[in-house]
Amino acid sequence: MKEKGAIRLIPVLLVVLAVGVFLALNSVYSINEQEQAVVVTLGSPSTVSTPGLHFKIPFLQQVRKVSTVINGFPIGYDIETKAPIEAESLMITSDYNFVNVDFFIEYKVSDPVKFLYASQQPVLILKTLAQSYIRDTIGLYPVDEIITTGKNTIQAEIKEKLITRLEQEDIGIQLVNITIQDAEPPTAEVLEAFKAVETAKQSKETAINNANKYQSEQVPAADAEVDQILKQAEATRQNRINEATGQVARFNAMYEEYTKYPLITKQRMFYEAMEELLPELKIIIDDGSGETTKFLPLETFPAVGGKEEN
Repeated sequence: MKEKGAIRLIPVLLVVLAVGVFLALNSVYSINEQEQAVVVTLGSPSTVSTPGLHFKIPFLQQVRKVSTVINGFPIGYDIETKAPIEAESLMITSDYNFVNVDFFIEYKVSDPVKFLYASQQPVLILKTLAQSYIRDTIGLYPVDEIITTGKNTIQAEIKEKLITRLEQEDIGIQLVNITIQDAEPPTAEVLEAFKAVETAKQSKETAINNANKYQSEQVPAADAEVDQILKQAEATRQNRINEATGQVARFNAMYEEYTKYPLITKQRMFYEAMEELLPELKIIIDDGSGETTKFLPLETFPAVGGKEEN
């Protein structure tokens, strides 16, 4: 009888043991360094962020783990095949051109409780908001800036808009970064045209640099030449002023003499004029035979009141 009673207790003991093991396994959970846990006690959630082994009340507490590492997703292409998704990447610019732009969004969970319970699909909400602000911002820029020089500005503007909106939505997600992976026209012909535009811009910059270099070389020389010309002009002006002043003085002195002795002054002026002109003249006498020619220089007129020169 004792043996039969012991045999009957074996299943009970096994059940008790199984229940004990089950309760033990459901009473502990562990968290690694890149996780946080949300413990829900009778519908009330709380966050556990300390890594290691933790205990919970079976059946009364539920645990959901949330990764806190940085995650990401693409917009405009498939992450595995790298194939473009035109429904996401094709956009219109401010100058009414089309452009294909690919983005990559990086995010992390900032509040596990809100991430799990503030919305049903927080990552989908982030993607939808990102697509909206991307299209809105791309539409503010011309196509050449999007493809060439404006990428950093566009990224920063979209990031600021998304961060502000996520703070308003408060869904437990933090935006880490947004990056333009690629931007190009939708056709090969347009792409070649934009390459030509970029080449022209580079040629323009080269021409401007060369012009600035030539200017920096020529302006000092031109300034020096201008300075020299101005100095020469000033010297010429002063010489002419001095000459004119001397002539005026001589004329005034002559006029004073004229008022005193008009006839004598006229004769003197005549003789002085002849003295200047006649020495340069020569009289050529030709007797008509063509053989003999004589040059007779005129003698200088004697000065008025003076002696005749020999």
